[in-house]
Amino acid sequence: MSSTTSKSKVEKVGIVGVGVMGKCMVERLIGEKFEVFCYDPLPAAQEFARNRGATVVGSPRELAQQVKLIVMSLPAPKYIFDVISGENGLLEELTSDHVIVDTSTVNPQTSKRGAEIVSAKGANYVDSPILGRPIAVGNWLMPAGGDEEAIEFAKPALKAFAKDVVRVGDHGAGDALKLLNQLMFSVINGVSAEVMALTEVVGIDKKKFYDVVSNSDAATVSGLFKETARRIVADEYDDPVFTVELLCKDAGLGIEMAKEAGVTPLIAGFVQMLNENAKGKGLGQQDTSALTKVFSEHFSQID
Repeated sequence: MSSTTSKSKVEKVGIVGVGVMGKCMVERLIGEKFEVFCYDPLPAAQEFARNRGATVVGSPRELAQQVKLIVMSLPAPKYIFDVISGENGLLEELTSDHVIVDTSTVNPQTSKRGAEIVSAKGANYVDSPILGRPIAVGNWLMPAGGDEEAIEFAKPALKAFAKDVVRVGDHGAGDALKLLNQLMFSVINGVSAEVMALTEVVGIDKKKFYDVVSNSDAATVSGLFKETARRIVADEYDDPVFTVELLCKDAGLGIEMAKEAGVTPLIAGFVQMLNENAKGKGLGQQDTSALTKVFSEHFSQID
């Protein structure tokens, strides 16, 4: 980073991707009096940003002309590289004053490659995915991989929507930590869905099970169990916080990362087979709690 950027205060922030998490970022940044510029090709996302007081730009290149700190929240590596080095991409305007923070859930290799590309212009790249659901915005924690000075430059803006940003290593380290977390998510979601299906098999009312366990001090109680079990009790799958399809993607990336390190995850690998089975049965766009339907089908008697 240039000495000028490293000492300056961030007042303008660019957001690429005004989806579920991007919307949270936009609202919190504007609430904290940052000037926000957004790029998203979808009209509904553009309308949301304008209605919240952000300035919508027509391309990533234009975004880089307006701001020095750019935060990306995108669904897959393809979109990340399109934004960085595609037509009218960021790369055309990047300088040593720019810092790009990618909050997307991707594999470490994606961020290492992104950092390599932008370094040709002297820009800094930080992978800092989000630990936390949309409802917990403001209390998110963001592990970060990359240059410490670049992370410190971005941190005041990121803390508009996260309680802290913690450097965990070099490029890709933030992604690796997030993928390990997603493997835990997958397993906890899976066992919660299975147990809720088992309540009916053993003759326990599932709402009573949920009420008793979720209000106890049992070590098994977690925020994810509470959310998963609540949705199962309410039969509430069609307004997902996190879809089965996205869980398959994230857990798959975590398993791939482990295999590239020379090991095969066992419990996480088995649960991933169930996730993929649920997706194959048409549940991909439902909330991850819908995995309970696969267990209920498995436990049903064959006539």
